[in-house]
Amino acid sequence: MDIRLISRTSTMKIPSRTLLVSLLVMPLAAQVLKPTPALPPDNRLKADILLVVAHPDDETGVSAYLAKLLDQHKRIEVVYLTHGEAGHNNMGPERGISLGAVRETEVRHSLASLGIDNVWFLDGRDTPSQNVLQSLGSWHHGLALEEVVRMVRLTRPEVIITWLPGFFIGENHGDHQASSVLATEAFDTAGDPAIFPAQLAAATKINETLLEGLRPWQPKKIYYFSDAQEQDQFKDSGPTYVTTEISPSHNLPYWRLAMDAFSFHLTQYRDYIEGLSKKKPEEQKSDWGDPVGLIFGKSLVGGSRTGDVFEGVTPAPIPFARAIPSGEEPAHASLELAGPWGFYDVFRREHALTQLPKAAIPEIAINHGQTLQIPLVVRNNSPAPQTITLSVTAPQTWTVADYTSSFSLAPGELSPVLVQVATPATDTNTGQVKCRAESRQQAIGEVELHVKLRAGGLPQ
Repeated sequence: MDIRLISRTSTMKIPSRTLLVSLLVMPLAAQVLKPTPALPPDNRLKADILLVVAHPDDETGVSAYLAKLLDQHKRIEVVYLTHGEAGHNNMGPERGISLGAVRETEVRHSLASLGIDNVWFLDGRDTPSQNVLQSLGSWHHGLALEEVVRMVRLTRPEVIITWLPGFFIGENHGDHQASSVLATEAFDTAGDPAIFPAQLAAATKINETLLEGLRPWQPKKIYYFSDAQEQDQFKDSGPTYVTTEISPSHNLPYWRLAMDAFSFHLTQYRDYIEGLSKKKPEEQKSDWGDPVGLIFGKSLVGGSRTGDVFEGVTPAPIPFARAIPSGEEPAHASLELAGPWGFYDVFRREHALTQLPKAAIPEIAINHGQTLQIPLVVRNNSPAPQTITLSVTAPQTWTVADYTSSFSLAPGELSPVLVQVATPATDTNTGQVKCRAESRQQAIGEVELHVKLRAGGLPQ
């Protein structure tokens, strides 16, 4: 607009500097939000169940149960922490980020076949290892937690279901474990208004990009599931749901709906899926007809350990409940298994989950001929200095590398130590490694690790 034209046609002379400032301010003023009635949260995003997992296809462990819930008119949404870009591809040359895009499409088709449309993908990198700490580091733990808390506040689930946070042979993928850690942390923090407050701040302008306008949300229950090799250890740890019932909406058993949904995951399981289609129905049922077992985590609305997932759940929101840690560290010198095993001891204590199942003896499965790394920590929580000696024993055909065997520790001091054991390329399939610490000729702690040697599997 020509300022001189305005000056000529106006009956009052306006200083050009004042007019220029006014013109510059007008667009900014137009962006300020006008007072309007506050809108409620978007009900299209409201979930009864939020499934939080790591990779496309992780939903398979509970998909038959999800199909049953959909027949009960429950709203189900799924969050994937990665795109699964580190998997293999049986369908084409695409790998890396491109494979992640393919797997995202596969799982969207898979879940849509069940009736689940709200599916979310976060920014974690697919990290193939058995160490939950490596996955959390790869995902930048705090950033990933902020994303999961955002999803809980956005979807407002009554119940969260996720992988079991624990180290078991069979259920040992670091990404699975990291997704369960983050889901649990989000359960305990999404209702806290002091956590990630920018998510809760109301927008102050129309084109807002930083303040999100969400509300705190406290889920009511959290449950876990596991594909550990030994399932008997989870017996009576939570509710169990049969999958042989017939879905009234599909006229098929729930296990069949789960199997059909799984058939979209061709990049990872093409040979198995094609072979499955050639099997007789009874053979398919043998593969897929097992009940879905869940593991009770905790409830803020009562209910029994093995009762239905929605026992005690009502539509009304509940107030934020801060997790109260259970148990304390020993007040003496000690030897402890560190790494992911030690992390879970701390994690479960701090999140009041000490009742969750754990392996009777800490365990791991690795390839034959691989060097086993055993992280330990020697602590002196006593009030006096101590000299602590460490000894390690392993099966006869295994070789223990040199390690630090003596520690002089001041009160409150600790020392990490890494024990490395070379396993045989053939011969044995299982073995026990024992680490023992003594002070003043008295045992202060013993760590035992059950090791299974087998072909394939994730690196330690």
